[in-house]
Amino acid sequence: MRWFLRRLAFYVFALWMALTLTFLIPQLMPGSPIGGILQHLSPQQIQQNPGIILTYEKIFGGKNVSLPSAYWQYLQHAAHFNFGISTSNYPTPVSEVIGRTLPWSIALVGIAFCLAFILGTTIGMFAAWRRGGGFDTIFVPLFMALGAFPAYFTALLIVYLFGLRLGWFPIQHAYGTDLTPGFNWTFFSSAIDHGILPALVIVLAFAGGWVLNMRTVMINTISEDYVAMAHAKGLKDRRVMTRYAARNAILPPLNGFAPQFATAVGGVIFVELVFSYPGAGFTLQQAALGKDLPLTQALLLVFAVCPIVAIFIIDLVNLVLDPRIRAS
Repeated sequence: MRWFLRRLAFYVFALWMALTLTFLIPQLMPGSPIGGILQHLSPQQIQQNPGIILTYEKIFGGKNVSLPSAYWQYLQHAAHFNFGISTSNYPTPVSEVIGRTLPWSIALVGIAFCLAFILGTTIGMFAAWRRGGGFDTIFVPLFMALGAFPAYFTALLIVYLFGLRLGWFPIQHAYGTDLTPGFNWTFFSSAIDHGILPALVIVLAFAGGWVLNMRTVMINTISEDYVAMAHAKGLKDRRVMTRYAARNAILPPLNGFAPQFATAVGGVIFVELVFSYPGAGFTLQQAALGKDLPLTQALLLVFAVCPIVAIFIIDLVNLVLDPRIRAS
């Protein structure tokens, strides 16, 4: 319990830091909160409505608000999940814009990253168990080479090869433009087809790290005495590999899941940009270019909170798997 309370205090502090940084970064950006709206208005429209700027400043707040007051208001609004109105989607609330875009990113990154973890740790396990063999010689360097390329570069190669040259998969958007989202197989099949290439990019970008990590830890675990004792009992190789060696070797890669997930969440911005995928990353890029400060601020907070939540879940998993933590 004492360990859990210490970790909980750490997460509360990390959440406060995320809130503070996501408040300060947009505040330091040039322009005003109403810049996203005013840039869509012509000078004639502004001259014909001289009070329009004051009206929008009352709605969104201007630069004349003191920083401590704006910070306190931001904390109060964040506690109620109220991030204001999106200036680039006026008068749509920020929460509604995020509610439309975030599920696409969660589905894409969550599924693809879990597949990368499962694929990478499985290949690393077999490569370590049969180290020096053909499987180890071929697959480990292959996945390491694929993981060395930046995600956006891999995305461009995949778009050219599988989308433009072969034409196997669509290369833009999350579903067919002639479809309406709904709970039907036509929509789901279209969403799957559109998500295969972005998911493949994420899998190839991150699986190599898991392969190398799992292989290294697994090799060290195989040399432990309890693995030799399991062999001496006459247990089958597959059971020794999975129930004895891999079960203990998986803990260090599992602890690295959250930091790698944070990298994946940040890298999805470039992947979504290449595929014009309507997720949170693509929306953040559009919001920053459109000077939509409320939406930018909220999406930065989402990207900051995601790794915190991931680390918290990993700690809970370790609490269940590792008896040494429960005893502390």
